[in-house]
Amino acid sequence: MSAAPPSPAGNGHPRASTLALTLGALGVVYGDIGTSPLYALRECFSGPHALAVTEGHVLGVLSLVAWSLICVVSIQYLVFILRADNRGEGGIFALLALVPAGKSRGGRGAVTALALAGAALLCGEGAITPAISVLAAVEGLEVAVPAAHPFVVPLAFVILILLFAFQSRGTGHIGRVFGPVMAVWFLTIAVLGLIQVAEAPGVLRALNPWHAAAFLAGSPGTAFVVLGAVVLCITGVEALYTDMGHFGRRPIRMGWYALVLPSLMLSYFGQGALLLERPDVASRLFFAQVPPVLLLPMVALATFATIVASQALISGMFSLARQAVQLGYLPRLGVVHTSSLMEGQIYLSVVNWLLAAACLGLVLEFRSSASLAAAYGIAVTGAMSVSALVFGVVARRRWGWSLWRVVPLVAVFLAFSLTFLASCLLKVAQGGWITLVLAASVFLLMRTWKRGREEIRVRFVERTMTLDAFVESLAARPVHRVEGAAVFLSSSPTMAPVALLHHVLHSRVLHRNVLVICFQTLDVPLVAAAERLDLKPLPAGIWKATVRLGFMQTPDVVSALKLVGERGAPFPEPGCTYYLSRESLLVTGPSRMAGWRKRLFAFATRNAQTPANYFGLPPGRVVELGVQIDL
Repeated sequence: MSAAPPSPAGNGHPRASTLALTLGALGVVYGDIGTSPLYALRECFSGPHALAVTEGHVLGVLSLVAWSLICVVSIQYLVFILRADNRGEGGIFALLALVPAGKSRGGRGAVTALALAGAALLCGEGAITPAISVLAAVEGLEVAVPAAHPFVVPLAFVILILLFAFQSRGTGHIGRVFGPVMAVWFLTIAVLGLIQVAEAPGVLRALNPWHAAAFLAGSPGTAFVVLGAVVLCITGVEALYTDMGHFGRRPIRMGWYALVLPSLMLSYFGQGALLLERPDVASRLFFAQVPPVLLLPMVALATFATIVASQALISGMFSLARQAVQLGYLPRLGVVHTSSLMEGQIYLSVVNWLLAAACLGLVLEFRSSASLAAAYGIAVTGAMSVSALVFGVVARRRWGWSLWRVVPLVAVFLAFSLTFLASCLLKVAQGGWITLVLAASVFLLMRTWKRGREEIRVRFVERTMTLDAFVESLAARPVHRVEGAAVFLSSSPTMAPVALLHHVLHSRVLHRNVLVICFQTLDVPLVAAAERLDLKPLPAGIWKATVRLGFMQTPDVVSALKLVGERGAPFPEPGCTYYLSRESLLVTGPSRMAGWRKRLFAFATRNAQTPANYFGLPPGRVVELGVQIDL
């Protein structure tokens, strides 16, 4: 039996560096879960499925909240899930990459489908989180100034527009204040909660899990419905794993145990204590803790904290989308690096504005965080279930854990996530269907794109030859060679690019030096520059270059040519001409894909970023050759 290999992430840092990383993790990792006190407990005691405010109900719900934070976050994620790092990186695609290729393609395919479903659910959460968080914060204005009610939705709308409009400028400068802002937020909600708990210390009895058990056993039907609101206290838990590569395990754990968990506990228990004293404040529970003179500053702090939480999640969606593109599950998307120092700071315009449209549409449709809460929870509990299952596969097949160790552990994880998920599904008609529609749309797009590209690859293989065979054909039937260097992009390290064959066939001319370059995405997050290039000279002035990248890296031909030049190959970047094939799809071919999927794939292909832009080719030196494919 072997354990998960230790990760270097977050380990070995000097104390000052670890503290800085811990502070940074507060703003990025814990932004979402840290702003859940704005609405999580409130939803249990207000709205269409509100519980009666009794001591048994309050203590039971608080016990469920406390032990959900302990069991799901402190144990499931911080102790176990964070062990599954891919060279220090986390997230659903990093977890999928850890699954070793087995003998059964069907088994690997099922795990891949699960991981894609998890990624799609996270996209659904990405659309809802900014909307519900900003709405919940701005709604504090109604508590401070009741006449401000008509302005809540317009103000939230404006804040979200500004948030998404700012993305193209990068988050490097504002990111420096994320951690301090969230540190102030956590300390503030801890103090507010502590004041309430000091006035009613009996509420601390809810730390005894017996109260949760008694609540579940005494009113199982009611408790099952309320679980759909309780789960709101752990929304954002996937960020712990997704952002592991940015901060490391140790800073993430330090931030949780030292500040985040105590602050959340005090905030929830303080709200519970207040609720027992004043049941009438259930609909404005969080802001009812705040002294009137501090209401407006608290609304400002809450709004800033939710902007931080939203920003972190939006950046996470950019990273998730880029990984999906690199692994071949999404069309080419334009990636803009907003920092010259940090590879992870990127901006994807299409993703940004699709998220913006979804968030703004949700605000206009639901118009309150209480209404939007019905659509929340399904995404995070579904993603939790997927992570637990794939973690079990990794633990069994990669680390060699025994079944008696894996099965009970995963069963416990699923007992939490599937129970929460089942409760959230009760809210499908009240808005949960939006999450399912968003996730299903992303999932179908990813599966269709992957299948379509495989069909294209088969068609290309049918009409091309191996690169070695092409070189032999040049010796048998020489063509006129002209001075200069040409670069042809290939999707396979062994096959000749279609553009190369068409160019020779129709012009009977070839440059003196020809480079065939292929980018390969490996199941690792990053590949070091020293290990990235495999360059091989072939006869007749042909060179073959295979550039290996991680799924968190973006292909760049110009950067690759610098590596080629360092090896002594005659391909100076300013003097090269680049040849690409432009695909023109017909949907009347022999592929077994359903007609609607062919049309979806063709639509995605037409709207994908051009290869010239995606690969960073200099405009004016690109030649595109049309290729018609009957799919």
